[in-house]
Amino acid sequence: MNVKPIRDRILVKPVPAEEKTASGFFIPDTANEGPVRGTVIHTGGGRVAEDGTVVALVISEGDDIMYLKGAGQSVKVDDEDHIILTEDQILAIVE
Repeated sequence: MNVKPIRDRILVKPVPAEEKTASGFFIPDTANEGPVRGTVIHTGGGRVAEDGTVVALVISEGDDIMYLKGAGQSVKVDDEDHIILTEDQILAIVE
């Protein structure tokens, strides 16, 4: 199934959180409350401004991003977990 977001929506494939520390200790899910990372799969065409013009998104397909845990809408695409976010739910591009 091909999912193409509209307007300022962005389809993201989450990156699995680290389950162990470098020294081998397991990290419980409740300890991972901060931002999470993902890879942008598809983007919409842009945000519609008040005057009706379309403003291009800052995010591009292939970008690695950080967003808050729990943000967006979870969806399944080809039996894999993805998230649809709006551009304002994204905290940063990871370089």
